[in-house]
Amino acid sequence: MTRILPLALALTLTGAGALVAQDTTRAAPAAPAAAAAPSTATVEAVLARNVMDRVPQDTGIAFPPEVGQLVLWTRVTGGEGQTLTHVWFHGDTEVGNVQLTINGSPYRTWSRKTIPADATGAWHVEVRDAAGNVLKRIDFTVGQ
Repeated sequence: MTRILPLALALTLTGAGALVAQDTTRAAPAAPAAAAAPSTATVEAVLARNVMDRVPQDTGIAFPPEVGQLVLWTRVTGGEGQTLTHVWFHGDTEVGNVQLTINGSPYRTWSRKTIPADATGAWHVEVRDAAGNVLKRIDFTVGQ
């Protein structure tokens, strides 16, 4: 006992005898996601009733209620490898979005949106980059 007492006293004075529990079951907090860099792409876009041979047909910004379907045709320069999104709105309500990967420069792509006959009024469609920046916006009307 006389040998243990000095050792216990030395451990207590140096702090080596203190036991500390560490919870290793908690996951480390996730690092915040890196914000996507703004796109350097140049975007041209038109609204059309159809695309034939990669060319928009019957373009416009005012369409009858029975239009049925519209196409947002987009030509992108300088955006190879990026993802752009076409976001469709009826009034201020988002009614569709389509992600499109840009595989070259220049690159032509498009998305289609079915327009119900009773969905008249103001519409718009936006072309957004991966960071959510609006690169292009086209306002149009249906049935007015």
